[in-house]
Amino acid sequence: MSRPRSSYVCQACGAVHPRWAGRCEGCGAWNTIVEEPAGGPAGSAPATASPRRGKGIELLPLAGSETPPPRLSTGMGELDRVLGGGLVPGSAILLGGDPGIGKSTLTLQAAAALATAGERVVYLSGEESIEQIRLRARRLGLAEAPVAVAAATRVEEVLAALDRPMPPALLVVDSIQTLWSESLEAAPGTIGQLRACAQALVGLAKRRGPALLLIGHVTKEGAIAGPKVLEHLVDTVLYFEGERGEAYRILRAVKNRFGPANEIGVFEMAESGLLPVVDASALFLAQREEGVAGSVVFAGMEGSRPLLVEIQALVAASPLGTPRRAVVGWDAARLAMLLAVLEARCGLVTAGRDVYLNVAGGLRIAEPAADLAVAAAIVSALLGVPVPSSTVIFGEVGLAGEIRAVGHAQARLKEALKLGFRRAIVPRAAAVEGGGLELSGLAHLVELVERLDRRGVGMHD
Repeated sequence: MSRPRSSYVCQACGAVHPRWAGRCEGCGAWNTIVEEPAGGPAGSAPATASPRRGKGIELLPLAGSETPPPRLSTGMGELDRVLGGGLVPGSAILLGGDPGIGKSTLTLQAAAALATAGERVVYLSGEESIEQIRLRARRLGLAEAPVAVAAATRVEEVLAALDRPMPPALLVVDSIQTLWSESLEAAPGTIGQLRACAQALVGLAKRRGPALLLIGHVTKEGAIAGPKVLEHLVDTVLYFEGERGEAYRILRAVKNRFGPANEIGVFEMAESGLLPVVDASALFLAQREEGVAGSVVFAGMEGSRPLLVEIQALVAASPLGTPRRAVVGWDAARLAMLLAVLEARCGLVTAGRDVYLNVAGGLRIAEPAADLAVAAAIVSALLGVPVPSSTVIFGEVGLAGEIRAVGHAQARLKEALKLGFRRAIVPRAAAVEGGGLELSGLAHLVELVERLDRRGVGMHD
């Protein structure tokens, strides 16, 4: 009798190894490789089935007359924005976030809004009982919404109930890590089960047409468990960000086949659930204190939305031999580069000083356009000279200290003008119209230091 086949799969990244090892060569994680029986996804043919000659495929021209896919509005403007205009029938969406961040609340509100609008919605939970779901619905004021709920963990039961000619418009699975397939002997939550169950549900969505929303847990590093296994199977990947102690949440699209990536939606957690925040810039600047050294307003872009946020810097003498560089909401490596440029090109030495950088409001910024605003915050904190509160800043800084132009300058300035700002420090190469703002074009970082230096020209409201 032949020995059952098995493979060794890393539970952190999904890499397959020929034998067990203590360290995964794919991601470098230790003690994450688990032996799993070989098997296909749910509903697939046995591995021993004899291959048959296929019917062939139909080759079509690239040009076509297809209309854009129809959208289903979730009733939540911020969620529709992140999705690119609403839910696309037959699409698969993966939503990840820390425990308690509000994933189940968001999906239940969207499901209730769709069901109230007349669409058939199924909410499948593998973690909570039906009574627990009903308790949450009553707390959110959604108990009367015609949402069909079920508690199940075996994917074959889900397929038998929903793989029919009249599918629901939306299928919510909370969470994908709780499902398991009887075709595999691996435990629920392992890479093999994740792959099998996700493939089965995505196949159902493509075959029958319901929009599929999968909720996924995250690892300690903040990534969805088994990210490389799940992310390529779905059409859209969303991350729910924010601190549980704060009232505000940020929904970010990191992948979207039906809309722009890096789009964000802002929500406020209230007793009645998650409330969309329309004017996010005013929200992030609401608690800003004026006249404080190290505080700068950055005019950024998140997807297609201009967003103004406060960047805070603090420079203090360090009692340690190696000064601290603490960063929240920005790239630590880019901060180190800016400090080196300020020292080499502008003569500002931060050796022997701790540097703390924070993006207020819990937002994480990834675009290089924040370089100039971060540099201004550091110089302001180092010299003790506040940047005028009516000024916004954006621009990219190169290793030579040059300030480079960035995209969407007009949209950034328009958002600043709408919120009452009067001045903007921008790259000189941008060559844009202020539209009512007083523009200060800079070509080199030295010019910024001179403006903020007590002995220099200075900046005044």
